[in-house]
Amino acid sequence: MEIVDYIVATDAQLVAHAAKGDQQAFEYLFARYREAIMRLFEQRIGDKATASDLLQETFIKVYLHLSNYSDSYTFGQWVYTIARNTLVDHLRRRADDVALDERFCAPAATTPTPEESVIINQTRAHFEASLDELSEEYRQIIEMRFLEEYSYEEIAEKLGRPLNTIKTQIRRAKAAVCKMIVDKE
Repeated sequence: MEIVDYIVATDAQLVAHAAKGDQQAFEYLFARYREAIMRLFEQRIGDKATASDLLQETFIKVYLHLSNYSDSYTFGQWVYTIARNTLVDHLRRRADDVALDERFCAPAATTPTPEESVIINQTRAHFEASLDELSEEYRQIIEMRFLEEYSYEEIAEKLGRPLNTIKTQIRRAKAAVCKMIVDKE
């Protein structure tokens, strides 16, 4: 066949020639479907290198089973089915690569252990005791920032002070609270 014949040939004609060992016919089939199958893999996997490997694996399967192709489906449907099955096999293999311990481990606890609860309560008690020792001004901005969870901007607006002043006061108040907690321990 001439190059022009390959270009204008239908998929069925190219399959017939490729099944008889015509490498160029198979190359034209590959060229027709390569981008679409590659896009499919990239969208599902998100990794170009793995998608490229799956593309090669798919077309190796297509080549090896070309004699099994039935024209009851379009060649595109047949290639897409092989690609889909290759993807499913890959995902199963990847799931099998996860260690058994990782697949069946218990989810992380969302509640603290009894020891952690004691530590949290002690830390809170130290924090609250330190707050009582702060000046009224520092106590107010620490409560607003860390207990009521106001942003720096909201605190500045509510207290009618410049933002940089609030940031400085919060930094100084945190340092004072930390010093008090360390001194108590």
